[in-house]
Amino acid sequence: MNQLIAPYGGTLINLIDPAKSESLKQEALSLPSLDLDWRQQCELEMLMSGAYSPLSGFMTRAQCASVESRQQLDDGTFWPLPVTLTCNPKNAATLKAGDRVALRDGEGFMLAILTLSEVWEDAGVWHLGGALEGVALPPHPDFSNLRATPAELRALFSRRGWRRVVAWQARQPMHRAQYEFCLKTAIESEANLLLHPQAGGDITDAPAYFGLVRSFITIRERFPAASTQLSLLPAPPREASVRALLLRAIVARNYGCGLLIAGGEHQPDGDCRRGADLSRPTADWPIAELAEKIGVRLIAYPRMVYVEDRAEHLPEADAPAGARTLTLSGDEFQRRMQAGLKIPDWYSFPEVLAELHRQTPPRDRQGFTVFFTGLSGAGKSTLARSLAARLMEMGGRCVTLLDGDIVRRHLSSELGFTKAHRDINVRRIGFVASEITKNRGIAICAPIAPYRQTRRDVRSMIEAVGGFVEVYVATPIETCEGRDRKGLYAKARAGLIPEFTGVSDPYEIPEKPELAIDTTGLGIDEAVQQILLKLEHEGYLR
Repeated sequence: MNQLIAPYGGTLINLIDPAKSESLKQEALSLPSLDLDWRQQCELEMLMSGAYSPLSGFMTRAQCASVESRQQLDDGTFWPLPVTLTCNPKNAATLKAGDRVALRDGEGFMLAILTLSEVWEDAGVWHLGGALEGVALPPHPDFSNLRATPAELRALFSRRGWRRVVAWQARQPMHRAQYEFCLKTAIESEANLLLHPQAGGDITDAPAYFGLVRSFITIRERFPAASTQLSLLPAPPREASVRALLLRAIVARNYGCGLLIAGGEHQPDGDCRRGADLSRPTADWPIAELAEKIGVRLIAYPRMVYVEDRAEHLPEADAPAGARTLTLSGDEFQRRMQAGLKIPDWYSFPEVLAELHRQTPPRDRQGFTVFFTGLSGAGKSTLARSLAARLMEMGGRCVTLLDGDIVRRHLSSELGFTKAHRDINVRRIGFVASEITKNRGIAICAPIAPYRQTRRDVRSMIEAVGGFVEVYVATPIETCEGRDRKGLYAKARAGLIPEFTGVSDPYEIPEKPELAIDTTGLGIDEAVQQILLKLEHEGYLR
C-alpha cells in the first residue's frame, strides 16, 4: 500500500464551511430550535466531521427502510445501520418537510442547521431526516488535546509517512492481554497503531469515562512512540451487534485505518464474546465478506490466556499442550476491584489499575445512598437521623441527611402535595443524593416515596454513580396512626387532607428492598444496627 486508504465512498465529507458559519448563526436566530442530548450531539459530530462519510445528513424514512432491508444507500453503497435524529412528539408536531431547524446543545450553543426532508413516526418514535449545514462541532471541555477529526488524523498520518494503520476501538480499559495482542498485530501487519477509545458519552453521568481515558493515556506510554497514536472517538455507544461492528469498520476507514481489531460481544444473546467468533458458520451475516466490501480487514481478537511458563498472553488455540494457563473473567475482575482485592500482575499493569482505582474505588470507599421509604409515622426520620449520627461517629466520609421535612423546607418549598408534586420532590431528593454519592459521600434520604416507578428511577440514577440501599420501613398503618403527633391521619380520614398516602392515596410496597424493618416494638438502636450490618455485608463499611 503506497498511500493511506481512501475514505469510504471516495471523498471525506466535511459539513462545516467556515465561510458560511456566521450567516448560518444569524439565520438561526429566526428559526425553530431543537436542543440535542449528548447522544444526539455525538451522532451529529460523527456526521459533520466526516466519520460517517459518505452521509451528509440524517436519513429519511425510505433511506432507513433501504438500509434495514438491503443494507444500501440510495446509490447502492453498502451501509449497515440507519442514522436518524429523533425528537419528542410536541416538537415533531410543529415541523414539516422544507423547514429549516437550528440544532443546539443543552446550553444553546449553535451546532448546525437541518433542512427537513421528512418528519415521520415509527413505533411511537418521531424521526427527522434531511441535509445538514454545520456551524461548529460540539464543544468538549475535557481532553481537548486528544480529539481529532478524520481529516486531522489523516493529515497527521500523512506527515508521519504512515500508510497502513490498524485501529483498536474500545469502550473498556486496556489490560495486558489486549496490549500484547495489539502490539503483536501491528508488528505482524507492518502497520502503525491507532488507539481509538470510544469516548462518546455524557461526562456528567458517567464518571468511569475519565478513568477510561486516563487509563489509555497511561498505557500509551508502553507503546512505541513513533508508531502509535492515541485519539478519542466521539461515537455514541451502541448495542453490540454485527451491524454496529460494520459501522465501526466504516468509521475506522474514514479515520484512515485499513485494519480494525474486532472483539467483544456482537450477538444479542451474548453468546459470541470474542473476535474469533466472527467467522462462525452459524452467523447470520458473512461479516468478513461485508468488511471486504467496506474495504477494511477485520482482525479477530481471540480468546486469550496467560501461559505461565512463557510469561506471555497467547490465543487459547496457540497455548502449548499441557502448559499451565491462567484466565480472569471480567466479572471476577470487577468483583476484586470493588472488594479491593489483589489483581494478578499478569492481568494488568499497575499504573492502569491505579487509574481505575482512582475513578472506581473499592466499595468501602465509594459513595452510597441509604433510601428510607414508608408511610408517614413509620419511623423513617428517626431511623435516618440515628443512622446519620452513627455513621458520623465512625468518621471517614461526609454524611448528608435529606429528610423529607428538611427537603420540603429548603429544596421544594413551592411544591404542594399532589401526586405530581410529590413525584417531583422525590426526584429532586434523588438528584441531590446522586451528586453526593458521585462525590463519594453518604446520602441518607427519608421521604415517603410512595410510587414504585419513581423509586426505580431514583435507584437507576444513583446506581449509575455509586451504591444504593433501599430500606423499607414496613411499619403497619395502625401503628403509624397511633404515633400521629401532627394529627395528619385524623385530618385525612375526615377528608381535610386530599391524596394522603395510606388513606386516600395508595402506598406501593417496594418490590425488592435491600432491607425491610417493622419498627413496631423494635428499639431504634436495634433497627439501626440491622442497617449497619447490611451495609457491612454489602461491603460499604469495614
